[in-house]
Amino acid sequence: MQSRQLNRRQYFNELATTSEKYFIPYIKRYRQVGKGTNVLEIGCGDGGNLLPFSRMGCDVVGVDMAEGRIRDARKFFQENGAKGRFIASDVFLLKELRHQFDLIVCHDVIEHIDDKEEFMHKCKQLLKIGGVIFMSFPAWQMPFGGHQQICRSRFLSHLPFFHLLPTRLYERILRARKEDEGCVRELLNIKKTKCPIELFERTMRKEGFEAIDRTFYFINPHYEVKFHLRPRRLYAVIGAIPYIRNFFTTSCFYFLKSAGE
Repeated sequence: MQSRQLNRRQYFNELATTSEKYFIPYIKRYRQVGKGTNVLEIGCGDGGNLLPFSRMGCDVVGVDMAEGRIRDARKFFQENGAKGRFIASDVFLLKELRHQFDLIVCHDVIEHIDDKEEFMHKCKQLLKIGGVIFMSFPAWQMPFGGHQQICRSRFLSHLPFFHLLPTRLYERILRARKEDEGCVRELLNIKKTKCPIELFERTMRKEGFEAIDRTFYFINPHYEVKFHLRPRRLYAVIGAIPYIRNFFTTSCFYFLKSAGE
């Protein structure tokens, strides 16, 4: 397991850096954000992605199912003198936030969602008219698309494409390496809820969204702060080949709006 999975303050800072340097400039190519912009992050974790939005004067709300992550988000924001509202809840259970947001941020979340159609429908309910979504996720077949980096076994956490093994064999190896039950369940669930590019785009269109932009990365922008690797976009010729592109795309950036708006 990588140290940042245990050191939540480090992870918070890393996400804040990537959000400020890459997510916000990407969003601002198509939509101005700043004072008075209502921003929601679904699956906000410790809140790092939202910190630079708050510093810009946005009104930020973070939602996450993990109460411990929400407690950390409140703590870290307070330590940084930043303002934000954080809610420990399943986003599907939220009733009071309908049609309130100019921008929804979903970073590395949809690959954990089983019912992706219902998730996109819920996002539409939360947006104001004219609201937009920034969505990023790892393509399922990329080297670490199974999130195996959370394994305690150093060997498994650094083993690329391991998650593409048949499910029974995958589980047997995880248990043979004495991964704890929570980790095994999480990794098997991610294998079930995987998100190839083609599945995401079908779901997006079915729920009435269109992509204003999509950008595929061969080297994920977040790898700069994590591994000191310079981000690299995927060659367009590879990005145009369905299914094959999934093996080379470590992060997909999408900027979405409701079709017809």
